[in-house]
Amino acid sequence: MLRLTCALCGREARGFGYTHQLRWAEMPSYRFCSMQCCEAGGALAGRGAGVIDKTQMEERAIKDARRPLAEVLVELRLMAPFHDRSAAEIDRIIEACVDGFQASMRRQAAERDPLDDPIPFS
Repeated sequence: MLRLTCALCGREARGFGYTHQLRWAEMPSYRFCSMQCCEAGGALAGRGAGVIDKTQMEERAIKDARRPLAEVLVELRLMAPFHDRSAAEIDRIIEACVDGFQASMRRQAAERDPLDDPIPFS
């Protein structure tokens, strides 16, 4: 069963959510465990143009992903279009890839029948 976590405190989300200006196709959506976290998260997102600031761990992970991305771009001879891009632009590319990957994993987990796994012993 897929368990969503609160965007603020990390507890299990309980049906409270926030999408900046209700622009679902353009803005990230956040889930919360309580009305208190939802109100606080909504206020943070409202001040941050729809985005809740990344944690220090997330920021470091994005920075740590720059080098492997650059290595693949060089290997595939695709570095030229990215050479003059700012770190913030490269970070947006990394975040988009991570977000897309995670969204796919959540969709696949939600579609999966938990009783469909093969029995590990026979």
